[in-house]
Amino acid sequence: MDISSHGLLPELLVLDIPEVDAQHEAIFYRIENLKYHCIEHNELPEAVVGDLLAFLSEHFATEERMAAALQLEFTEHARMHRETLTTLGGWVRVVVSGQRDVFSFLRYLEIWFERHIREEDQPFADELHEREARNRALR
Repeated sequence: MDISSHGLLPELLVLDIPEVDAQHEAIFYRIENLKYHCIEHNELPEAVVGDLLAFLSEHFATEERMAAALQLEFTEHARMHRETLTTLGGWVRVVVSGQRDVFSFLRYLEIWFERHIREEDQPFADELHEREARNRALR
């Protein structure tokens, strides 16, 4: 498969947090890779989806680490991270068992990820930038 990992992150979803933006780009790449494998084989490749879920877990840990470093309130956002991993794991189980088709899962995954960036990560990024600016002003 020859999908470039650069340029998949829509500009409107760039948060101006290089580490997070790079991870979001990598997540979009993994989603595209998963779609490719699903279309090629008309099934959910567990290794590919496992890689995506593991990377999402790492990404969530990055956001939580950044929030903790700046002492930002992140309880609700972190709760959403845990719920997301549980929900996606549930989706994988029902798709693998044949109860739902893989393409419904892919649609859910794409919509969820873009919505998560817009509705949860963008406010987090705004707060992070504001806190960093205040910290610089105090120096």
